[in-house]
Amino acid sequence: MSINGGRTVSEAIVTRTLAIFDTAAIFGTGVVAMHWDASAVDWHLAGLVVLLGTIVGINFMHLAGAYRFADFARLENSITRLLIGWLCTVGVLFLATRLFEPVTAADGPWAAAWFSGALTLMAVARVVLWRRMLHWGRNRRLGEVVAIVGAGPIAQRLLRDFAGRNGNLRIVGVYDDEAAQLPRLCMGHPIRGTVDDLVNDARQLHIDTVIVALPLSADRQLVDTLNRLCLVPVNVRLCPDAFGLRLGEVQVSHVAGHTFLNAIDRPLSDWRWVAKAVEDRLLGGLILSLISPLLLAIAILIKLDSPGPVFFRQKRYGFNNQLIEVWKFRTMFTDKTDVNAEQLTRRNDPRITRVGAFLRRTSLDELPQFLNVVRGEMSIVGPRPHALSAKAGTLLYQDAVKYYDARHRVKPGITGWAQINGWRGETDTVEQIKKRVEHDLYYIEHWSILLDLKIIFRTIFGGFTGQHAF
Repeated sequence: MSINGGRTVSEAIVTRTLAIFDTAAIFGTGVVAMHWDASAVDWHLAGLVVLLGTIVGINFMHLAGAYRFADFARLENSITRLLIGWLCTVGVLFLATRLFEPVTAADGPWAAAWFSGALTLMAVARVVLWRRMLHWGRNRRLGEVVAIVGAGPIAQRLLRDFAGRNGNLRIVGVYDDEAAQLPRLCMGHPIRGTVDDLVNDARQLHIDTVIVALPLSADRQLVDTLNRLCLVPVNVRLCPDAFGLRLGEVQVSHVAGHTFLNAIDRPLSDWRWVAKAVEDRLLGGLILSLISPLLLAIAILIKLDSPGPVFFRQKRYGFNNQLIEVWKFRTMFTDKTDVNAEQLTRRNDPRITRVGAFLRRTSLDELPQFLNVVRGEMSIVGPRPHALSAKAGTLLYQDAVKYYDARHRVKPGITGWAQINGWRGETDTVEQIKKRVEHDLYYIEHWSILLDLKIIFRTIFGGFTGQHAF
């Protein structure tokens, strides 16, 4: 969406970009400092300390409010919160060098260069961000991209009030299932189509928030609208005209001076998104480097066992229903590969090679997907990506399970909550894919780093024994 010749810059984009830069700055300066003082550094221990310092530093700065959007426009507040978070990080690492013998690698001139270099880069980033925010503010490009559902009296009053305020709000348009019978404009804003059109536009127009301005008495229409909006990774806010609709335990948000009920939250938003991204990139890169000898050995076995390529790449659904190309080790004979997974594998499947049978049984064929993780297309933990033509019995997955696409609100994973609970492998019945999707949605709603670590732990100690696997 363009405003005044430029795309609107949302709060989420600014926060995520700064957090990613800080992560890169801390880790990158640590690596550079290790090279600068290479003769006096134990590379293995120092690398572990840099990785630990990156994770601890990002967490402390989050706790100190260093990624609080309201403070970015006040340079002194932004720098102060950065200093608090980074000094806490330095203090924790200093105590660790005194209490734990392996962490003594953080002691020395290289560590001082690391701490000061990272702080300098992060401070400069905040100065640059502060200047850019002043520029974006003057050009009215800083704000949240919002869509309105409903064109009735509630929406009209809401839009009228929005127009009288000088908030950082960008209304992309109005959507209503009766759009064909309505005028082209609602309070000066275009009526762009139905809620189904909004689901498609949310993926194209980078919409941040959808405000549902429908009467709470229209309970069936509201439930249907919310069910359709849960298929896309946007924040959904309910604008109540009267209290009485029971939504359970919900929080509220404040947009342009109005209070809205948080009906649906974007999964892994703000800090949770940053924590997940740091976990995937750092841990994924570390695991990939550690298993590289194993990957090479498996590649050699595949080439010796049957002619054809080592890897098998398959189109699958990823985040926000986007197609990604998933990497796996080839486990079938080249002339019998099933690119679209139209035929499910069975026990003693003649299409599978001898080495392939072992790789599938131990889930080692999934290891190349760490390349997808490092590239940012997948997560280590998340709902498994399914092939385009995957079926439960005779039905495509999306036909077998209502609101199946809701599992695509987060990046797919190499392993997941469904897999470690036994819902993996063949899906002969609709009940099997329903259970898998239920577990995927549970994971999305209850995500935490501890839950990810639990799933990774159970995958490692169950996956290679055939009890639970990728």
